Amino acid sequence: MTDDPVAFRVMNEIGIIDQLARTAFERALPDGLTVAQFSVLNHFMRLGGERTPAELARSFQVTKGTMTSTLQRLEAKRLIEVRADPADGRGKRVAITDKGRAVRNASVSAIAPFLERMETGVSAVALSAILPELRRIRAYLDGERDGRRPQDI
Repeated sequence: MTDDPVAFRVMNEIGIIDQLARTAFERALPDGLTVAQFSVLNHFMRLGGERTPAELARSFQVTKGTMTSTLQRLEAKRLIEVRADPADGRGKRVAITDKGRAVRNASVSAIAPFLERMETGVSAVALSAILPELRRIRAYLDGERDGRRPQDI
């Protein structure tokens, strides 16, 4: 295992952390809300604005069909709004609603006890220290997905 490339070991740790965090988060989410649905709401809260279903599918690296299904469920709960794209009559634009913002914030509040235990067990200082490097890794992987070279990131 220690002979594996360092990048593999980092990605392996991130993968395990993702599984553990996803399970903890699923347990805290309000009934009927999936991690995939929360992730879309969180995406809008983090970046703001509107997106097309295709842009969202690309961001989450899922098929358009998978994203359409997630969006339909969110729209049925009135957590997002899907409307015609004024620039493209065949296209759609998606935006989070006030209710979607409230559900996203309630979801974060629901996991707060877990996050507080994590900040105590690992330390908020240590978590803050690794955050810039995690952002760099995310930016690099976003660039790889989008076909950008590291110097473009």
